[in-house]
Amino acid sequence: MEKIKKAYYYIFYKIYKSIIYTSDKVGGEFWSDFKAGIALLALELWFFGTILNYYAIITHTKFSTNTIFIILLIPLVFLSILHYFAFIHTDIWKEYSKQFDKLSEEKNKKGTIIVCIIAVFIASNFLGSIFLLQKFIF
Repeated sequence: MEKIKKAYYYIFYKIYKSIIYTSDKVGGEFWSDFKAGIALLALELWFFGTILNYYAIITHTKFSTNTIFIILLIPLVFLSILHYFAFIHTDIWKEYSKQFDKLSEEKNKKGTIIVCIIAVFIASNFLGSIFLLQKFIF
């Protein structure tokens, strides 16, 4: 469980660092931890949406708008509460961030590549599942 928690914080850390880097380039950093939390929440919801889309394709189920809203609202609330306690309410992520800053440049580059691959995989899989859902269900 500890490794999963550390990996979760590492993904947040890499998103946070990329937001800080881009913010410095365009005029200053503000609410970077909040933006990183929103980006991580979006990835998690896209992952959940992908699973939901594939379920609908496999079972030939057509969800109504109200059903989709309720199904997505539950994980949204759960993940928002999780993010609140993991990133906003406490500063535990900052301790992990200090640990991750101490990693060698080689490990950090490998971690960046892995996080980017995960993010691209989730985003492309979500878009692909939407395409398949439109093609097979509607």
